[in-house]
Amino acid sequence: VQLQASGGGLVQPGGSLRLSCAASGDIFIPNVLAWYRQVLGKQRELVAHITSGGSTHYVDSVKGRFTISKDNAKTTVYLQMNSLKPEDTAVYYCNLHLPRYGMNYWGKGTQVTVSS
Repeated sequence: VQLQASGGGLVQPGGSLRLSCAASGDIFIPNVLAWYRQVLGKQRELVAHITSGGSTHYVDSVKGRFTISKDNAKTTVYLQMNSLKPEDTAVYYCNLHLPRYGMNYWGKGTQVTVSS
């Protein structure tokens, strides 16, 4: 399994970014696609996830601002980030979890910087 993330960058507070992560390989069902983020020196935290059945979950700090979605045909997961705040600055990682096999796969991180 390979995960290829893209879409990070520099944006001003209040702006928007859309992250994409394309998954390839043996993507079994059930699965959970997720976005995590990590600030240097801090623990990586879950931002949002979406199950193969379409259920979503968000960390409280991004509810109402971020939207996770996926394109089943392309096995791509997106994270639409609106109303960005400086505290959203982090390296964002996509993750694929296969609960039936206990497997976790990580993509390379993409930097998101929110600054004026």
